[in-house]
Amino acid sequence: MHELSITRNIVAIVAEAAKGRPVDRVTLEVGRLSGVMSTAIAFCFDVVAKGTALEAAQLQIKEIDGRARCHDCGDEFDTPDLYTSCPCGSHRFTRLRGEELKIKTMELREVA
Repeated sequence: MHELSITRNIVAIVAEAAKGRPVDRVTLEVGRLSGVMSTAIAFCFDVVAKGTALEAAQLQIKEIDGRARCHDCGDEFDTPDLYTSCPCGSHRFTRLRGEELKIKTMELREVA
């Protein structure tokens, strides 16, 4: 399960950026075509965050649908899986979104 190591990296990156301040919320963007299971990251998050600045943080995951632009007809179309072709039948396209794995935002608690 590579999601455990991904979650460890996410927690480390956010903890470093927080510079010791407590983190209230982390928002991730995970593309449906990224090969990363959002549910597995959510499952691992609390355990990995324990003892860090993210221990009490809420994790929000936004799943991003796949979208591509065809090189042959120029149309944009949804790609619900990696094997989807353009409605024109072409397999020559540029993926526009759906492969993301981003830490989009983090909310820090004000420390008096």
